[in-house]
Amino acid sequence: MFFTQYYLECLSQASYLIADERTGRGVVVDPRRDVSEYLADAEAHGVTIEAVINTHFHADFIAGHLELAARTGAWIGYGQRAEADYPIRKLTDGERITLGDVTLQIMETPGHTPESISVLVYERAADPVPYAVLTGDALFIGDVGRPDLLASLGHTAEQLGAMLYDTVRHKLMTLPDEVRVFPAHGAGSACGKNLSTERVSTIGEQRATNYACAPMSREDFLALVTAGQPAAPAYFVHDAVLNRRRHELFDAATGPAPLTGEEFAARRAEGAVVLDARDPREFAAGHLRGAVNVPADGRFAETAGMVVRPDDRVLVVAPQDREEEIVTRLARIGLDNVAGYLREPEGAFLAMAGDMDRAGRLTAAALRTALAADRPPVLLDVRNPGEVEAGAIDGSLRIPLAQLPGRLAEVPADRPVVVYCAGGYRSSVAASLLRRAGRADVSDLLGGFRAWRIADDRAAA
Repeated sequence: MFFTQYYLECLSQASYLIADERTGRGVVVDPRRDVSEYLADAEAHGVTIEAVINTHFHADFIAGHLELAARTGAWIGYGQRAEADYPIRKLTDGERITLGDVTLQIMETPGHTPESISVLVYERAADPVPYAVLTGDALFIGDVGRPDLLASLGHTAEQLGAMLYDTVRHKLMTLPDEVRVFPAHGAGSACGKNLSTERVSTIGEQRATNYACAPMSREDFLALVTAGQPAAPAYFVHDAVLNRRRHELFDAATGPAPLTGEEFAARRAEGAVVLDARDPREFAAGHLRGAVNVPADGRFAETAGMVVRPDDRVLVVAPQDREEEIVTRLARIGLDNVAGYLREPEGAFLAMAGDMDRAGRLTAAALRTALAADRPPVLLDVRNPGEVEAGAIDGSLRIPLAQLPGRLAEVPADRPVVVYCAGGYRSSVAASLLRRAGRADVSDLLGGFRAWRIADDRAAA
């Protein structure tokens, strides 16, 4: 058996290529949109990709089923409850897909979404115990898929939570302890709140250590798995819908072209959003007025999807020689409306000096001084609820970054604003979003809450 896991750090997303080495017949499960890596590996190992299976309609990225089908002629498979406007093969509970001796078996595992399936992988068709189970977003390492995402339009969290309880309790936990667990996401994904950094586990390990797999009532399970979930980025609903539809194929070779400073300025004047992917320190030192800072070195795609709408025209300012990478990462979440990128930002910035701005950043000590003043700033905490439970700066206004674009009016406009997150990444994003909305006096906390807590501990000592 040929079995490979592909892991995309930026989206904490895992996909898989499984094949029978004797017959050369293969299947890709939960592919991302840029499919060249799967095709290259298949060619290198003499594999023909004859099927693409999505465990569900993904909300956090655009899957690569259409791209792979177009390049290979593969059929596209989903769970029995799936409905799409392109040809799909509906896979039923217990159905077996034979690749040779290597065999896949479908297990309906609804709850994260109604159509969710898991895929049992048998190295040999006659094996009594599967080699692995690809659990999609039903079961993670350390968590289960959340049932409260709007991806499942027309279904309530209670309805999906009841399905998920039965999936975990009566299906996945009935598998033998030695079965390996390969999920579709890992730590950092907004599809759950307690995902591990480990990329493979076993049913036995999850039975013993996963809080959601412990014996409990259905009501307790629902309360537990929905509490403290991170705010879902706005693009999730867009992607969940787009994954059901026939849409334009992604081709990295035909991406946006570099723009001259004059072309860039003209598109900016027409209303395009400037997405600046440089490091927060570089951005703070000088950026185009109104630009939104989403640093490339972090959870770039997911964060960009929180602050840029799918219908926005986007102009990219990228770190040197990373322009095409940035465009690909945007395309992975369906942000395809990129008008172009600035090839040489430094030279262009000199020509646009009158449109340049700087960003304020405060140390923990400077913030403490500002808070003791007669007119202290508004403190804006853009972390997720689970992070806030572990501690926060007193008096903070709390709006998760994913919700900030729709809640800007809640941030007082009559005082300076200081934004903070855990370490300084999201706060730079949020502060730039506030400035774009017209707030003149906005800073962010260097080092985030971690720096504040360290300063607090030192002061106490």
